[in-house]
Amino acid sequence: MRTTPIAATARRAAMPLLGAAALATSGLLAAMPAQAAGHGVTWSRACAVDLTPGHAYCNALHVTSTVEHVNAKGVTPNATPSGYGPSDLLSAYSLPANGGAGQTVAIVDAYDDPNAESDLATYRSQYGLPACTTANGCFKKVDQSGGTSYPRKSTSWAGEISLDLDMVSAIAPNAHIILVEATSASMTNLGASVNTAARLGATEISNSYGGSESSSDTGYDSTYFNHPGIAITVSSGDSGYGVQYPAASPYVTAVGGTSLSKASNARGWSESVWSTSSTEGAGSGCSAYEPKPTWQTDSGCAKRTVADVSAVADPATGVAVYQTYGGTGWTVYGGTSVAAPLVAGVYADAGSHSGVPAAKAYANPGALNDVTTGATASCSPAYLCSAETGYDGPTGLGTPNGLTAFTG
Repeated sequence: MRTTPIAATARRAAMPLLGAAALATSGLLAAMPAQAAGHGVTWSRACAVDLTPGHAYCNALHVTSTVEHVNAKGVTPNATPSGYGPSDLLSAYSLPANGGAGQTVAIVDAYDDPNAESDLATYRSQYGLPACTTANGCFKKVDQSGGTSYPRKSTSWAGEISLDLDMVSAIAPNAHIILVEATSASMTNLGASVNTAARLGATEISNSYGGSESSSDTGYDSTYFNHPGIAITVSSGDSGYGVQYPAASPYVTAVGGTSLSKASNARGWSESVWSTSSTEGAGSGCSAYEPKPTWQTDSGCAKRTVADVSAVADPATGVAVYQTYGGTGWTVYGGTSVAAPLVAGVYADAGSHSGVPAAKAYANPGALNDVTTGATASCSPAYLCSAETGYDGPTGLGTPNGLTAFTG
């Protein structure tokens, strides 16, 4: 479980609505242990929180207790694997079963997972997905320069890497995958890895990390994230109301988070804003530095608003992941680190892109599942942290409902 410094514990009562941005201002570098109310599910952050400007941390949440979650789905406790698998996710988001052909999805993370390829093979075999290996040309692992001088190993980021690889595989099983491992979790190294991914031919680039906003961000935008025609997805963060970078970049698709449950409606599923507490849930808000893209038209934020779209992120409705470096095999993950690679996979299913792909969703809002219930906090204007009909901060325009909003 996560631990909190005494100073953070003492101040928490006085700051009930702190999100990522407020935490950065206060200097609090860790969060309280989390338990999803009413689900009996506990989890911990895969990566330590680092709010130093110019640094990032992964947004993966590792579930440590899943009994009620899998029971609610009609699965025997401790079954292998538990958590949502590919068929669940494809059903929930009305996606094709064999998508991604002709596309190359890059995953950018920090540090090395030495078991990445073998763990990926186990996940894909479990669910009957086609093999994706170095030998058959489907999988490639490189350092941030595109070579094979991999960075130091990290059990924390290995969980993020396993999660990202598995989500892309679940949604776009016929896409090629490039794993780009940054030397460290600095924005310069992660950004250099994004550039390498683009240079190596990625058509989609998934980034499941974020950090505090800073005045340097607009420079990072032009140096690392301005790649027209490439769909770059970024998780919006797991600290509730408050904006992370690079989700705030106007060149990326910022991906928020939902709680996803099976339902007896026409869709067969229901979603609400993912929120565990006032400081844990889908990241959202109004950027302090980034200009508003021309395609974003909400009126309560003069600058860039986060998020654009969303997908499942609640650890209590988490996804199955296979991880052996820093893990013991099948486990469950949540966080907006689920949503970013999932949406990257949706872009891969949709095919080629032009301009800034996020703009396509704004041109086709009716082609998404609008999420209208739930909130992460109380804020003004309310839509920045509360679900509403149409656009809202935590879930953006909504979740995938087929490919129309991601095509073109």
